Amino acid sequence: MPSEKKISSASDCISFMQAGCELKKVRPNSRIYNRFFTLDTDLQALRWEPSKKDLEKAKLDISAIKEIRLGKNTETFRNNGLADQICEDCAFSILHGENYESLDLVANSADVANIWVSGLRYLVSRSKQPLDFMEGNQNTPRFMWLKKVFEAADIDGNGIMLEDTSVELIKQLNPTLKESKIRLKFKEIQKSKEKLTTRVTEEEFCEAFCELCTRPEVYFLLVQISKNKEYLDANDLMLFLEAEQGVTHITEDMCLDIIRRYELSEEGRQKGFLAIDGFTQYLLSPECDIFDPEQKKVAQDMTQPLSHYYINASHNTYLIEDQFRGPADINGYVRALKMGCRSIELDVNDGSDNEPILCNRNNMTTHLSFRSVIEVINKFAFVASEYPLILCLGNHCSLPQQKVMVQQMKKVFGSKLYTEAPLPSESYLPSPEKLKRMIIVKGKKLPSDPDVLEGEVTDEDEEAEMSRRMSVDYNGEQKQILLCRELSDLVSICKSVQYRDFELSMKSQNYWEICSFSETEASRIANEYPEDFVNYNKKFLSRIYPNAMRIDSSNLNPQDFWNCGCQIVAMNFQTPGPMMDLHTGWFLQNGGCGYVLRPSIMRDEVSYFSANTKGIVPGVSPLVLHIKIISGQNFPKPKGACAKGDVIDPYVCIEIHGIPADCSEQRTKTVQQNSDNPIFDETFEFQVNLPELAMIRFVVLDDDYIGDEFIGQYTIPFECLQPGYRHVPLRSFVGDIMEHVTLFVHIAITNRSGGGKPQKRSLSVRMGKKVREYTMLRNIGLKTIDDIFKLAVHPLREAIDMRENMQNAIVSVKELCGLPPIASLKQCLLTLSSRLITSDNTPSVSLVMKDNFPHLEPLGAIPDVQKKMLAAYDLMIQESRFLIEMADTVQEKIVQCQKAGMEFHEELHNLGAKEGLKGRKLNKATESFAWNITVLKGQGDLLKNAKNEAIENMKQIQLACLSCGLSKAPSSGAEAKSKRSLEAIEEKESSEDNGKL
Repeated sequence: MPSEKKISSASDCISFMQAGCELKKVRPNSRIYNRFFTLDTDLQALRWEPSKKDLEKAKLDISAIKEIRLGKNTETFRNNGLADQICEDCAFSILHGENYESLDLVANSADVANIWVSGLRYLVSRSKQPLDFMEGNQNTPRFMWLKKVFEAADIDGNGIMLEDTSVELIKQLNPTLKESKIRLKFKEIQKSKEKLTTRVTEEEFCEAFCELCTRPEVYFLLVQISKNKEYLDANDLMLFLEAEQGVTHITEDMCLDIIRRYELSEEGRQKGFLAIDGFTQYLLSPECDIFDPEQKKVAQDMTQPLSHYYINASHNTYLIEDQFRGPADINGYVRALKMGCRSIELDVNDGSDNEPILCNRNNMTTHLSFRSVIEVINKFAFVASEYPLILCLGNHCSLPQQKVMVQQMKKVFGSKLYTEAPLPSESYLPSPEKLKRMIIVKGKKLPSDPDVLEGEVTDEDEEAEMSRRMSVDYNGEQKQILLCRELSDLVSICKSVQYRDFELSMKSQNYWEICSFSETEASRIANEYPEDFVNYNKKFLSRIYPNAMRIDSSNLNPQDFWNCGCQIVAMNFQTPGPMMDLHTGWFLQNGGCGYVLRPSIMRDEVSYFSANTKGIVPGVSPLVLHIKIISGQNFPKPKGACAKGDVIDPYVCIEIHGIPADCSEQRTKTVQQNSDNPIFDETFEFQVNLPELAMIRFVVLDDDYIGDEFIGQYTIPFECLQPGYRHVPLRSFVGDIMEHVTLFVHIAITNRSGGGKPQKRSLSVRMGKKVREYTMLRNIGLKTIDDIFKLAVHPLREAIDMRENMQNAIVSVKELCGLPPIASLKQCLLTLSSRLITSDNTPSVSLVMKDNFPHLEPLGAIPDVQKKMLAAYDLMIQESRFLIEMADTVQEKIVQCQKAGMEFHEELHNLGAKEGLKGRKLNKATESFAWNITVLKGQGDLLKNAKNEAIENMKQIQLACLSCGLSKAPSSGAEAKSKRSLEAIEEKESSEDNGKL
């Protein structure tokens, strides 16, 4: 069967439109009509039928079209009662006439919508020479390049070549294509021309390459960002990188360098343009990877106490199979250490000839000598990370063999062993930075009396302990073993102790002592005492290990315990699956060094956070994550699948993992029988309340009536996402990157309340005043302290109002520009400037700097549509200015209340006792106090971030106005003056900050 022809050029779009198709016509009165739309053969008008109007009136002249918008971005769509049932990616609008009336349409698929949008934009931009494209694809840069490629391979110069040679040539140009698919394409072309020969002409070679190697979704994107050309120049690329990809400080030279590196044709490299094939290569390159390159190196503060980090940890490290039958294997340690693991387990037993060994006590046939294991650990300890390695020592040896262990560790590890005694004067553990390249032994320790050379300690055998606890005759007593002084002295800042309860631990546990919790026990504590668990983990290390009942070595969900601040969640590295995907994905950040800094709300001494939070986190601004799944590339057939032959029907699941309020899952539709380039074109939105703890997992599955089969997945921390058009490199079930297997997505992060990631574009979505939520302070029950916090109520409302008013004003401008909330301000100004151009192609407004703020002033009488847009623009500048000028005053009031409240922190219990608060009431007062401090700190930080965002917005607006030609006098002198204005706000703000300091 001939395959469906792909859209690979403007003429393909025009041909499709001339053939016509059914579109839904949306009316302002919420009615939707099915109409058949066609483009006239002379390309002058768009027509639809049936219609009650005269045939000549049921049409729209191409010359009357002002703008084509993709998505639900007009008043008709926004106010239509059925809008929620209309797919964003299938909707588009044609704005026409002097009053910008809209013809609002919905296609049956996103692909069809893209064809109409691309074709119409092409016609509008080429309205003065509408037959340009008819000169054909033969003269495009792409075809000129392909002809040269063909001629170079056509040794005889006859203009034809063997099919085998053509197939090989296309495979060289695009290694991801299967040979069978290329041969099938040549057969289709030859059959359509009723040829009997298998020799390939130049024209057939070019046609086959374009149909096989053009990804329609990339073509539509190229046409959109190149202003309807079929290639990008340096300016197009610069705008794409700034406005879509969130790249800052980009220059024309940097864009030309990208073109030189990725453009395939010599002509393109010399003239500085990027055609479809080079653009596709660029989008697939590491430069457009979804993972933030900043996080590929150590990017976090490594000077905090050890207890403030999540630590990459392994359970039963010596196993490479399940714990019931699996043999001990040295490669378990090599694999874990190469993956950046910073906490590994050594279960040591007595061996023959006075040599300690490691073995699986369920499978004694294979064992490893202790010496060989620590030699391998020494070799690989700091290959993937130079931060400290923790050895969790499970000691089951006799005293003589314990002494052998000590001798061997001292000899092999030497000065790397960290044995410094902890200082009682300190309150927290040393930092990873201070402990660089050190090996820390975790284990039992004898009392400090030097005369005691040996003594009894509780056994570290966790699995045996679990089994005993679950037995009928368990009496609560733990098994005791003998420990020698020499081994005890190797343990310094990771002394193993038994957990009793939080009240006892907070009073008497030393900061260098660590508790281990079974999965069951930790889950119970997390559910019953979530806030206490978080507070406990601010100071002390917690280690969580899987239940002994997991004889198949399956994994627990690490997220459940990370939410409580537990640092060392031990995973069975030998068992792949969703839980190991989360663990591996999480520790990709911070350079894969095995240490990830916990959110500040889980580190600050006085802060409130509950792992069971099901709503907004106090002091943290929720973000909205917008993910568009565009397409997939080269999906392999699932391993072991045989029911459907080579056919697969893929779909994509997006999972959000984090605190309970953030956990969510959505899926795309299934694309039938397409593994090479399935087009999904679906957009999803997720509110993320605590971004620092969130992860996104993309899973591709094969839809099968027997049971959906796994194709690939990729897991990434929220903080590592890059905005814009990105390729996601999928991993296999065992975690290996699959070559050429990707998802093509668009990522945007919008921000409800002014926080977010300014380095990745500051974006906003509207929050109306009627539904505005103010974070409330809690009543503590102590009048002195409550009176202080009452002083913060008004400044908090002011702070939230200023942030929300600015965000709403920005969104109003975006809506009037016909842009979605995820659009950047640069995109807004580009659209705005195109509307503010008169009939003789000159601007109708001019940029005027007033008090260093960018205002737009009319240069004469302007129509009502433009007045409305300028009014929205002025309001955005006004609200931004108000926030910039008032933020410091309001923030100072909030900070003063926070400081005044903190002065009572130490005395809180005594004050409560005097007022008669005790037990649960006193605990509630302490919790409310921590909540209020968290809110004040968080809201102060959010206001500070909002001010920085507003300053950055003003700079971006001014730069965009200059580049769009809205400056009255674009001379070098005027530009220099504008640059000075651009820096003025920043200088003013920095001088104010210095004055404060």
